[in-house]
Amino acid sequence: MSSSARGKGGIWWSAPAVLALAIAAAGPGLATAQAPATDGIYGVWRNPKDSVHVEIKPCGPEVCGYVVWANEEARTDARKGSGGELLGRQLLRDFTPGDKGEWRGKVFAPDVNMTFSGRVLVLDAGKLRAKGCVLGNFLCKTQVWTRVA
Repeated sequence: MSSSARGKGGIWWSAPAVLALAIAAAGPGLATAQAPATDGIYGVWRNPKDSVHVEIKPCGPEVCGYVVWANEEARTDARKGSGGELLGRQLLRDFTPGDKGEWRGKVFAPDVNMTFSGRVLVLDAGKLRAKGCVLGNFLCKTQVWTRVA
């Protein structure tokens, strides 16, 4: 995927590897045999460029994430890629707890109009690691997102 395909807003993906949130292995002390506490993942999170804020919340038995704020550049990239408005758009869907505190689901990247497999791991109260992959665990990109609220 070229830089021009993703746009300059850097919503979720960057060339050459793809990132969706938003996702990967836990550091020492973070992994447990139990399912992760769901309240740790809930909240509003921003991407590293602070161009998009996503609210992660319960959606039935699963967890999802909706865009609650985006800068104009990210909004323009999303309209060019998917033809739709970025604000209110669901980017994370079907996230369920997995092994070692990791959440797995699907990530939609509106700037390229594609859905990818994603993983999220809450690192601490203010940071989460988001990983998105095109094919299984290949062509992946990882970002650390910061809690806004």
